[in-house]
Amino acid sequence: MTEVEQLLAEIKRELRSRGLTYRDVANELGLSEPSVKRVFATGAFTLDRLAQVAAMLNLSLAELTQAASASIARPSQLTPAQERELVADTKLLLVAVCAINHWTIADITRAYRLTEAECVQRLLALDRLKLITLLPGNRIRLNVSRDFDWLPDGPIRRFFREHGEADFLEGDFNGARDGHIFIQGMLTRAAADELHRQLRRFRQQFATLHDESLARPLAERHGTGLLLAVREWEPQIFAKLRQS
Repeated sequence: MTEVEQLLAEIKRELRSRGLTYRDVANELGLSEPSVKRVFATGAFTLDRLAQVAAMLNLSLAELTQAASASIARPSQLTPAQERELVADTKLLLVAVCAINHWTIADITRAYRLTEAECVQRLLALDRLKLITLLPGNRIRLNVSRDFDWLPDGPIRRFFREHGEADFLEGDFNGARDGHIFIQGMLTRAAADELHRQLRRFRQQFATLHDESLARPLAERHGTGLLLAVREWEPQIFAKLRQS
């Protein structure tokens, strides 16, 4: 990916996170929407127009460039120390989840019993942990990829195994957009490897759908949990009947 492509990708991420569209950019630049789409497609941005778009995003051109560079190296996994600190403070974990989902401080305080000062305190902690960068005006830039993974048997996975997994699975899954599928079969090693590849692609697709949804107002987006689990397994009630 060239530097221009990185910069345009970052602009698109910033637009989605603010619920802005090409039409909004067109209005800001005094261009037609098709013209803006062509500019994004060809990368034919002038420096003045880049500065205009950055200002529209409440960023300086330097901040936008820095964010584009940082996005290349966004880690996809936290360290054990980072995970331990997150689960040690429920409010910190909540603010981290909200930040990853592109909530503002105003969104958080409207939805939860947290003061603005409590939010800022937790955001500063997330900045210290290098999970976000807290920008002027309490704007948030993510420093981790949206589909980052929990450490195997790490603090966050253990936390949700204890506090969230049972709660999630106890639902009746009868809603119009709910789903509960369980499949059991016998696979070769090659087939199992292919299944894991498909699961990774599906996970990436979930992250893509999340990003696309950022263009809509927060009220139109709904917390959605997806549990993907696969392992070599036989129910204990069957295993007890095996020949010794």
